[in-house]
Amino acid sequence: MELELQGKTAIITGASKGIGKAIALNLAEEGVNLAICARSKGPLESTAEAIRKRTGRKVFSQVTDMTDDNSVRNFVEFSLKSLGSVDILVNNAAAPGGLVTGPLKSADPVKLMLDIDTKVVGYLRAAKAVSEQMKKQGWGRIINIGGLAARTAGTISGMRNLALTHLTKTLSNELGPHGITVNIVHPGATRTERTKSLQRTQARVENIREAEVESRSISDLDVRRMIDASEIAYLVTFLASNKAAAITGESIAAGGGVGASVFH
Repeated sequence: MELELQGKTAIITGASKGIGKAIALNLAEEGVNLAICARSKGPLESTAEAIRKRTGRKVFSQVTDMTDDNSVRNFVEFSLKSLGSVDILVNNAAAPGGLVTGPLKSADPVKLMLDIDTKVVGYLRAAKAVSEQMKKQGWGRIINIGGLAARTAGTISGMRNLALTHLTKTLSNELGPHGITVNIVHPGATRTERTKSLQRTQARVENIREAEVESRSISDLDVRRMIDASEIAYLVTFLASNKAAAITGESIAAGGGVGASVFH
């Protein structure tokens, strides 16, 4: 299936590692030119160069703080100047898993506010900065990366993903008449370059084998395996295409079938 993305342009936040990096690579492989951002210069520039070499696409990068209005606006202005337009926004910048997991006794309100400022307000900042240009061209795609903690209790920072679901639908209502779709993808346990080291650390803390850590994390998944970051990227790339024009305001789980709850 031809996704008709050749020559499109995209901004991806939090793209130096993990899911964001996988999304950037897959979009570039489909012919999309990119502007990517993250907080750390070294990994960001390394990712940009690797994608340029592998795909031959234009990849611009700039260090950006998603909690700072001026920093986000400057990145979007830089992206527009470098790319000429912005067709696609993928909001992904966030602390993986959240900064406040619990229990309540040790929950830090300052860290929780940082989580929300980065992921919820940060996504709003980016959407606000690109929306007028997308409206002028009559076409746009905004894809927010949330997390399945939006659908399960137990992690205090999970509230940020639920807030993003509301934001996504609200933006879809406003921007839909202008040819802009807005959706949110909720990954679950996802394999990235960090997975092995995280499993090793957890195994050491609990004095168990690394294989047991992974087995436990996938035990309630219908597919009984960890989803790879590239699989999240395939879904996001489809949502960014013309083929997904009928899908907007939706909350899409991509965790391999978590639990037995029914969502309608």
